[in-house]
Amino acid sequence: MNNSLNKFTDKFGKMPVQVRASIVFLMCSVLQKSISVITTPIFTRMLTTAEYGQFSVFISWMGIIAPIVSLNLYCGVYNQGLVKFEKDRNKWSSSLQGLTAVLICIWFTVYFIFRNIINAKLSLTTLQFTMMFILIWLNAIYNFWAAEQRVDFKYKKIAYITIIASLIQPIVGIIFVCRFSNKVNGRIFSMVVTQLFLYGWMFVYQMNRGRRPYSKNYWKYAFGFNLPLIVHYLSMTILSSSDRIMIGKICGNDKAGIYNLGYSVASIMTMFNTALVQTVEPWIYRKIKENKVQDIARIAYACFGLVAIVNIVLVLCAPEVVAVFAPVDYQDAIWVVPAVALSNIFMIMYTFFATFQFYFEKTRYIAVSTLGGAVLNIIMNMIFVGRFGYVAAGYTTLFSYIMFTILHYFFMKKTCNNILDGQRPYEGRRVFEISTVSIVIGLSCMALYNAPLIRYLIMTISIIVCFIYRKKILYMIMMILNTKREK
Repeated sequence: MNNSLNKFTDKFGKMPVQVRASIVFLMCSVLQKSISVITTPIFTRMLTTAEYGQFSVFISWMGIIAPIVSLNLYCGVYNQGLVKFEKDRNKWSSSLQGLTAVLICIWFTVYFIFRNIINAKLSLTTLQFTMMFILIWLNAIYNFWAAEQRVDFKYKKIAYITIIASLIQPIVGIIFVCRFSNKVNGRIFSMVVTQLFLYGWMFVYQMNRGRRPYSKNYWKYAFGFNLPLIVHYLSMTILSSSDRIMIGKICGNDKAGIYNLGYSVASIMTMFNTALVQTVEPWIYRKIKENKVQDIARIAYACFGLVAIVNIVLVLCAPEVVAVFAPVDYQDAIWVVPAVALSNIFMIMYTFFATFQFYFEKTRYIAVSTLGGAVLNIIMNMIFVGRFGYVAAGYTTLFSYIMFTILHYFFMKKTCNNILDGQRPYEGRRVFEISTVSIVIGLSCMALYNAPLIRYLIMTISIIVCFIYRKKILYMIMMILNTKREK
């Protein structure tokens, strides 16, 4: 055991720093998601379905409000600035920290003036909104700091913070939920306390180092770059969060809680998506830069296939997974899992298509595509959730992601026609086949939810098939991983 560990340590130490950093960042992402997954069964048993639903509505509103309040300045523009203003990086960081703090204060003042109206419309209290603004600020602080660490490949500090946060946050959350009479407020307040403890020093560090909370040039540059993308960021959040808010309004917080449990279970595989994107995205950018877009297809189809397989397996096992995650009160969440899990397939496809628009700075195309999907999702939820219940929101989400992906594919083709002389990185027919087969198989699994013996037989057969074709599956995985080293 010690020899194996020493060999791994030696091999890891000899890897290029870029590869080591990528591995650690990926492990941190998986750890954060895993802790969230592991603690879900605890909180679903400590909170009623209505309380769990109320908390999920709070998180959904925070996701929608955050891009408006902070402009997501810690995303694309900050990363670009770290490279563009490398010699003045400290001032760049402190000025964006300052701008974010000012924006949050301005928006909180606006909220406080109209708090009675806003509270009534959003079904939240003033205390919850205050904690929300603090959490948005703390999240921005962490993302600024973490982005700088990633650019410099300083993976050790992020690893330490991730491990500490993964251990402390669930423990503090459980203690606060037990102590507070209002368990929802206790859950939210535990997040504020732990993040203030873990991230507060990062703000002081970057501000003290840069000593430039205001810079006219940097603030102007940040506004000019990120404002066109706010529609995209906001629409992405609406696409993933509006259903829980609307279910809470139309069907009640208890149904929102059940739906959120199903959505959370289906979202387990998003860390698989994240792993693929973090591994492949830099390689895609490099291929576009080198005008070798034809090389992308083989990796893309392998990614689509792997994502489809893991999500269909999740759909097949949904009744058992939901039973592990929550008590019997949440059992109806199994009917939400298939549609939301299948949406993950289109999320990975969207990434491969939208990369071309990001690379060539076609922000208008990005905004139109994402906004179209978000608006469609809201309209369909208004029509179908009231008529068919909260389960319908899962299928409106799936359809919205399909249309959203189609729009990004259309604009990718338009970008290729205008800039890449009509080159086609993907075959539309191949993409359509993968999508259609995945949806048909995934939705068909629902017919077996009340026939466990047949499902177990299919699972056994699937394991045998995977074992037989293990070399091909491993080849696909290695082909994706090798993009890290490919020049």
